[in-house]
Amino acid sequence: MGTIVGVIAAVIAIASLLAALYHAGYLAVLNSAANKRAGGAPVAQYVRSRWPVAGGTTAAALLALLLSTGGPAADILAIVVATGSGAVATRALRSTQERYRSGG
Repeated sequence: MGTIVGVIAAVIAIASLLAALYHAGYLAVLNSAANKRAGGAPVAQYVRSRWPVAGGTTAAALLALLLSTGGPAADILAIVVATGSGAVATRALRSTQERYRSGG
């Protein structure tokens, strides 16, 4: 039973880490485009304000991945931390995408 919970915790932690890294990568691409463009200062400023969220969710996801290597109690904690981190990262990414999505 403990092995199953450990595998589930690891999978959730990896998914959370991927969501957090995708958010950070999206911010990096958006920042790069804003810095190359005249009048991109407001976008660059917005991106700077979102870096703490991206860093925090990535750190939490890494912590959850680390916790998933422990015993059953640590696995449960890893699931909780990873779920929260992934949800916040996904919500932040979706918010940023909706704000700066161009027609396509």
